[in-house]
Amino acid sequence: MLLSTKILTKFEIYLFLSLKNVFKKGFVIYLPSIMRQNKLVHILFLWAVLTGLLSGGPLRGETAGTGERRMRSVPDSILDCLFDAAPAHAFRVKSYKSELYLKGHFKVHKQNRIVRYLPSMFRLEKGIDDYLYESVSDFHYTAPEIIDRKVRALSSTFPNARRGEIFDIIDYMRFNIYAPSLMGDRLVSPLNRETRMHYRYLLEDVTWYLGGAVYKIRIEPRYRSTQLLEGAIWVSSDDWTIRHLDLSGHYGLIEFHVDMQMGKTEETRLLPSVINLDLNFKFLRNHLEMNYTGWMNYSEVVFFRPGETVAPRKERSGYDLTGSYTLMCDTSRLISGRDSFARIRPIPLTEREDSLYRMFDRRRQLRAADTLELETPRKKNLVFWGQIGDALMSSYNLDLSKVGSVSCSPLINPLLISYSHRNGISYRQVFKYNKLFHNSRLLRIAPQIGYNFTKKELYAKVDMEYVYNPRKHGGLELHAGNGNRIYSSVVLDQLEQMPDSAFSFDGLELDYFKDIYLDVSHNIEIVNGLRLWTGLSMHWRYTKSTPEVEARVRSRYNSFAPRIRVEWTPGMYYYMNGPRKINVGSRYPTFMVDYERGIRLLKNSGTYERIELSVEQKVKLRNVRSLSYHIGGGMFTNQSDMYFVDYAHFSNLNLPQGWNDDIGGTFQTLDGRWYNASSHYIRGNMTYEAPFLILYPVGKLLSFIQKERIYAGVLFMPHLNPYVELGYGFATHIFDAGIFVGNEKGKFTSVGCKFTFELFNK
Repeated sequence: MLLSTKILTKFEIYLFLSLKNVFKKGFVIYLPSIMRQNKLVHILFLWAVLTGLLSGGPLRGETAGTGERRMRSVPDSILDCLFDAAPAHAFRVKSYKSELYLKGHFKVHKQNRIVRYLPSMFRLEKGIDDYLYESVSDFHYTAPEIIDRKVRALSSTFPNARRGEIFDIIDYMRFNIYAPSLMGDRLVSPLNRETRMHYRYLLEDVTWYLGGAVYKIRIEPRYRSTQLLEGAIWVSSDDWTIRHLDLSGHYGLIEFHVDMQMGKTEETRLLPSVINLDLNFKFLRNHLEMNYTGWMNYSEVVFFRPGETVAPRKERSGYDLTGSYTLMCDTSRLISGRDSFARIRPIPLTEREDSLYRMFDRRRQLRAADTLELETPRKKNLVFWGQIGDALMSSYNLDLSKVGSVSCSPLINPLLISYSHRNGISYRQVFKYNKLFHNSRLLRIAPQIGYNFTKKELYAKVDMEYVYNPRKHGGLELHAGNGNRIYSSVVLDQLEQMPDSAFSFDGLELDYFKDIYLDVSHNIEIVNGLRLWTGLSMHWRYTKSTPEVEARVRSRYNSFAPRIRVEWTPGMYYYMNGPRKINVGSRYPTFMVDYERGIRLLKNSGTYERIELSVEQKVKLRNVRSLSYHIGGGMFTNQSDMYFVDYAHFSNLNLPQGWNDDIGGTFQTLDGRWYNASSHYIRGNMTYEAPFLILYPVGKLLSFIQKERIYAGVLFMPHLNPYVELGYGFATHIFDAGIFVGNEKGKFTSVGCKFTFELFNK
C-alpha cells in the first residue's frame, strides 16, 4: 500500500486510482496532465508502478493472468481513524422517529416436528412452503438502546399472523455497527479497538465518491466463533462513517446476513435507510429461511449536544422513562385488511408476491367450505388424538379473551432435562397462566413440577400473584409446594460436639422429614425502587413414625411465622405502560433484608427467628462481558423446642433457578446436607461471562461456543472455614455445561459437573 504509515491524501488516492487503471488496461500507461507537468509526481508514479510489479501484483492484489485476488492489509493509519471515530458515532444519536415498512418472504425448505418447538412460531399450513409477511410500524429509538416499535398495519399469508414472529428481528434493526457490541451484546463489533485482535482487515478497493475516498474493507474473523462477523464495509474518508455494510454471522441456530445502506443526508448518515436481512434456521433436518427487506423513512432525528451524557439523566420526573417507551402494538387500531394495507404500502408487490396472496385467499375459501361439512365420529376421534399428540410433542399457547392465556412447553421434551454430579438427572415442566383485567390488574399462575430420577423424588410447586395496584406493584402472592427433605435441629447439637478434624456426616443419625410449605404475602412499592413484603410462612414437616424415631424426636413438626422482607434498588429507572409501572433496571445493586419469627400457634409448633441479608447485582461490561455477584449471610436465633434450619436464600434447590444459566449463583459440588447444618452462614458467589476466555483458538470443533464463564464461590460456617468452589463453564445454543472443584479448608475434596439444555429457553 502506498505510504501506509500515514493517512492517504487526495493526491495519493488519485495516484492509486491511476495505478489501478494502468493495470486494468494491460500496462498501457495513461498519465494525467498534472503528472506530465510535474516531474516529481511523474517520478513517484513510476516508482509506484515499479513497486507494484516487484511485489508480484497491483495494489489491489489482482494477480496478472490468474484472476486471483490478494488483498493487502489495511494501513494502521486508516484503522486508527476508524477506531477513533466509532465511539463518537456510536452515541451521537439521541433519538429518532421513523416509519418502518417490512416485507418478508418465508420459505420452508425442510421441516419436521422439531419446528413446533420454536417459541412464538407462526402456525404453518400443511403442504405450504411459501409465505409472505408485511407490516408498517412506527419506530422510535431513544438512547441508550430503548426501542419502541408500534405495528400500525399487518398483512400476511400465515393463518394467524398476529400470533408469533418466526424470527425476532428487533435486534437486527438496532444493528449499530459503531457500538462495542451488537444485537443486544451478542456480537463483538469489528470497529472496536480493544477487540481488533479477533479480526483481519483487508483493503479490497478504493473508489472516489463526491470528492472523497471510500475504502472497501474486507473483514474476516481470525477463527470461527458465533460472536464474530465477516463481510465488507464501505468507509468514507471524509468523516469516517460507514456508508454501506454487508456482513454475515452465525448465532445460535440462525445464520444471518445483513446488508445495510446508510442514509445520505446529514441527519441520517449514521442511520440505516434500507435493510436487507436474510435469516436461515437449520437444525436436525429442518431448514427455514426468511428474507426481510426494510425501508426506514425518518421524520425526526435528534443528536446529543456537546457535553451531554448518553445515559438517562435524572430530570424533574425522577427516573421516569415513559417518554421513551410505549406499547409495542395497539391491536384495537391494527390495520389488517388487504385493501386497507394496499393503500399505505410504499412499494408495490412483485408478481410472485401477489400470487402468494391469491393462493392464500383461495385456500381460505376452501377451508371455509370444508367447515360446513358434518364431521363423522371417526373424524372427531382423529381430531381428539391429534390434539393429545400436539400437547405431548409441541409447545402450545391458548389465548382465550374471557378466560386468559395458558402457555406450556411440550410435555415430552428432552430439552427440559438437566444433569449434575451431585443431584443426578432431573426433569421439570412449567405451565403459565396469565389473565389481564380492567385497569391493568393481572393474575399470574405458574405451576411447576419436577422429578429427580436419581433420588426418585417428585417435586411440585405453584406460584400465584394477583397485582391489584399495577402503579405501585401492589399485589398478593401465594407460593406452595413440597420442599427438600430436611433433618431437624437435633443434628446441630451433634455437630457442635464434634471437632472439625473428626467431622463426618456418615457418623450422624439423620432423621429426614418431608416438607410441605405455604407462603402468603402482600407486597407494595413504597417509593421508587423500595419494595416491602409482609406475610406468613408455614411449614408442615413429617416423617415415618417408628419406635426408634419416636425415642429421639416427634414424627410431626409445624411452624407458623410472620415474615417481612425489604428490597431496595437505588436509582431504579422505569416507564409507565398505561397505569402499569414497569421497572427497567438500575446501575446500582439490590439490597435485601428478610426476617421471620416463628410463634406457637399451630399444633406441634415452636419458636425461632431467622434473618438473612444480601446484596447482588449484574454488571454489564464492555465487549459483550458481564459480572454477576451475590454476597449474603443469615442466622437462626432464639429457638425453643426443635426447629429446622431452612434458609430462604441459601438452599439446595430441587428445581434450579440460577442467574443466567441455572448454574451460577450457587454451589454445585457442596453436599446438600451442609445447607441445613449451621445456625449461621456467610457466602459469596460470582460469575464472570465473556465470549473469549480459553477455548476460542482451539479449533473448528468448538466454534459453536457462544460464551464462556468463570464461577467462584466461598462459604463460611462451622466445620467449613472456608469452603471454596471454583468452576469453568461454557454456553452454546443447545446446552450449558460447567465443571467445578470444591475445596474444604485448603484441601480439594470434590469435583463435579453440571449440564442443562437451553435450546429455545434463552
